[in-house]
Amino acid sequence: MENTETGIVIGKVKEKFPELVLGVHSDFGDDTIIVKKEGIIEVCRFLKDEPELSFDMLMDLTAVDYLGKGKEERFEMVYHFYSLKHNHRVRIKTPVSEKDCNIDSIENMWIAANWAEREVWDLYGIKFNGHPDLRRILLYEPFDGHPLRKDYPIQKRQPLIGPLN
Repeated sequence: MENTETGIVIGKVKEKFPELVLGVHSDFGDDTIIVKKEGIIEVCRFLKDEPELSFDMLMDLTAVDYLGKGKEERFEMVYHFYSLKHNHRVRIKTPVSEKDCNIDSIENMWIAANWAEREVWDLYGIKFNGHPDLRRILLYEPFDGHPLRKDYPIQKRQPLIGPLN
């Protein structure tokens, strides 16, 4: 059952940023707001700083590859936030195109984004503008490609690394 108007978080974000909100839903009590990529910093800053929201915890961020699923944009960033003060959650989704495969970093607002953004870069190839140390975190530097992309060739040979001296 979908209810798009009940959540305080959805209402406040839609009221503050009508031009940035692409869609909302509250399936099974989980508030989700889909925002334009160019508005991710503004919306996240509002989620964190607005006293009635106070999203002080970034629980998770990841990406989804919709290759071959008929979506307008190939990738989608997904952020999960939690407010300790108000005991509420919200999911923010942002479409990211394959052609312009980057988004602004939220690392300066939530330090927890540092490693998570590096992981998304490493595995999906989405670059984070303004990230202080965007380099591979799970794979070694000469690794070619991003293995969670749906078009990554699973039989691909990678450069070998020898023993470390």
